[in-house]
Amino acid sequence: MQVTIHAAKTNLSKLIDAALSGEEVVIAKGQKPVVKIVPVTQTTFTIGLLKDKGIGKGPDFLEPMQEDDLALWEGAK
Repeated sequence: MQVTIHAAKTNLSKLIDAALSGEEVVIAKGQKPVVKIVPVTQTTFTIGLLKDKGIGKGPDFLEPMQEDDLALWEGAK
């Protein structure tokens, strides 16, 4: 579906519903298409997603460093 900017301002909620249901919605300036309304992909983030995949445990960044590693970090060695 292609609509003008004026029609889009008047019917924005209907156009959003149409885009969410899979319809292609194009807004035109005069006869020239300029933008398309598309739904935003909804994703979720799961903590611990890979915990049972056998990839091992990462470093504990809150644990104190070993003395020799600290010396290297500070440039003493």
